[in-house]
Amino acid sequence: MIEVKDVKKKKSNDNSVFGNSSFAEHEQVMFCYDKATGLKAIIAIHDTTLGPALGGTRMWAYQSEADALTDVLRLSRGMTYKAAISGLGLGGGKAVIFGDAKTDKTPEMFRRYGQFIESLNGKYITAEDVGTSTSDMVAVRDSTKYVTGLPETMGGGGDPSPVTAYGVFMGMKAATKECWGSDSLAGKKIAIQGVGHVGENLVRLVSEEGAKVFITDINQEHLLSISQKYAAEIVPLEGIYDLNVDIYAPCALGATLNTANIKRLKCKVIAGAANNQMADESIHGKLVSDKGILYAPDFLINAGGLINVYSELKGYDRTEALEQAKKIYDTTLEIFKMAKEEGITPGEAARKIAELRIAAARTVGA
Repeated sequence: MIEVKDVKKKKSNDNSVFGNSSFAEHEQVMFCYDKATGLKAIIAIHDTTLGPALGGTRMWAYQSEADALTDVLRLSRGMTYKAAISGLGLGGGKAVIFGDAKTDKTPEMFRRYGQFIESLNGKYITAEDVGTSTSDMVAVRDSTKYVTGLPETMGGGGDPSPVTAYGVFMGMKAATKECWGSDSLAGKKIAIQGVGHVGENLVRLVSEEGAKVFITDINQEHLLSISQKYAAEIVPLEGIYDLNVDIYAPCALGATLNTANIKRLKCKVIAGAANNQMADESIHGKLVSDKGILYAPDFLINAGGLINVYSELKGYDRTEALEQAKKIYDTTLEIFKMAKEEGITPGEAARKIAELRIAAARTVGA
């Protein structure tokens, strides 16, 4: 779940785009409103140096418009890094729709939303994210061709979460190799926070390798189902930070790692699927490192979903998408090596490589 208290500490008093502390020289921010369908959305395009901005559309009942703006700015910047570190010909963008995904969404809302995407003429391509589904992307497709995450019957890749989870799994194994000398997860105790589509697939993968799994989620009914299906142990939402485990895997929404709960962690590795896991990456990345915890950068190891939808643009092939996601293992080890050699955190190393690739592309295009 999103920790809006940490986000609020970072945002500026005027709640403007340019004054927001998460504004990172974004190229374009579009505010979308349609009274007839109840649509209120924000599309943030961070950088298109490497290609069109591709990123999912999140539907969430934000407490305020300021929280939504901060979230979409952080997410879109993260997509830029994710595409660059993965070697994809894409830029970074993201969108958020205000509302409860269980009660507020309609096909008409997503068709109208698609019209706003169409007006950007391909600068932004959307996909599913938290609170949206493949069927929602079908409704968007009625209004624009700039959408991925479509059903396989329409030439798309369907649900991207298995590929996302597989990439996280490979990143987790790389971190395990770095930390313990072997990448086997057999016997490892792993705490997974959030067991939605990606989280559940990750539970399956690590369970199949013989890990002891602890899980928590705000959806208690689904949590019980996953526990019974994979023999995973349920723990309280806040109790996840106090477990004596080997690996902590944040797979809910962002900003779950803050100064208070990092001090409580007893794990040796953090490797999860959530975006923007650090409430403040400049502070908490170092805090985690100083505590002796190895952090697998989120935008690197959760890139499987982006790899999957990017594959749709070329003609979808699930086997090829999985093979591309498998490479996250080697890239993660390279990041750890660079961080160690340069005396920086893994997050700083990953961002440095991403920024160098973008800078090189700008030089060529100048």
